[in-house]
Amino acid sequence: MKKIIIIVFTIFVSVCSIERLSAIESYVVMDQDSGRVLGSKNMDEKMLIASTTKIMTAIVALENAEATKLICAGDEITKVYGSMIYVDTGECMTLYDYLVGLMLRSGNDAAMVIAENTFGYDKFIEKMNETASRIGMKNTIFANPHGLDEQTKNYSTAYDMALLMKYATKNKVFMELDSIKKYTVTTNVETHLWYNKNKLLSNYKFATGGKIGYTTSSGHIFASSASKGRENLVVVTMKDENQFKNHENFYEEYFENYDKYKVIDQYTFVIKEDYYKKYHLYVKDDVEIMLKDSELDKVNVDIELIKKKNVVDNDVVGKVNINVDGKLVESINVYAIGEKSKLKKVKNWLFFWKK
Repeated sequence: MKKIIIIVFTIFVSVCSIERLSAIESYVVMDQDSGRVLGSKNMDEKMLIASTTKIMTAIVALENAEATKLICAGDEITKVYGSMIYVDTGECMTLYDYLVGLMLRSGNDAAMVIAENTFGYDKFIEKMNETASRIGMKNTIFANPHGLDEQTKNYSTAYDMALLMKYATKNKVFMELDSIKKYTVTTNVETHLWYNKNKLLSNYKFATGGKIGYTTSSGHIFASSASKGRENLVVVTMKDENQFKNHENFYEEYFENYDKYKVIDQYTFVIKEDYYKKYHLYVKDDVEIMLKDSELDKVNVDIELIKKKNVVDNDVVGKVNINVDGKLVESINVYAIGEKSKLKKVKNWLFFWKK
């Protein structure tokens, strides 16, 4: 009887999972650290992205202006509608405050103020697209900083938005403000009290941040992040009516079925090549990847070196490619340093600890 009950329950869970996934137009589950896609559906399908646009708006602002900068709203706030933080013309607060309003309340007025006071509107849009290109968002185009899509439209894919969220999680200030649940700010005009629209932060204990988006044309879009122990994931869903619960289910499923493994340790990884016998070859970073137990014997590390002349210390002389089941997951540089320089560094390091 117990076997029958277990079989029936397993079938029920499988059917529910299939129904859940079929209701989502597009999604990606990504290892936040390596960028490996662990699960996906229609991940390269271009769609409108609504207010998840504001992840890029925040990143461009944080990378190009001081968060403490005092800025004041101008007539640009009259050009948008919908979700707002309801600032007045001439109302002043720091860029950080506006960014909190941007992420927590999805303020379209905040997006306009941030764009206008960072580079100016047109230059800000150019910078959004330049940043997208730099981080590998090949199927993305930004035309505005807010995500409204009646006049200008922002397009991306689940995969590209996962890359963006992965990139954003490396910015400490972004993650700090993106995880705030409640925020109060007093300006030269009034006091504002904002609550985060991202319900996952309150409903799921491992959630670390995220941004929702919705317009009639885009449907519900959600990019989020979560961490459990040493494991870090990003989930993006597009056209998903049950986004908060689905993100929680994705996290629970993938945290359960995957573990993080250190594939390369920068301190113990040894590269030997006769051409570079007078040099020490090394990598600067560890490589950690989330893997299923069944994938452990499918990991392959491939070293590609170039025969470079006139090498100076810390020159790049090749790459280490990490593949899982024949698919490239991550690639890191190989550097060269002369043996004398290496010995000097080691001596300095030992002297430091001797003191």
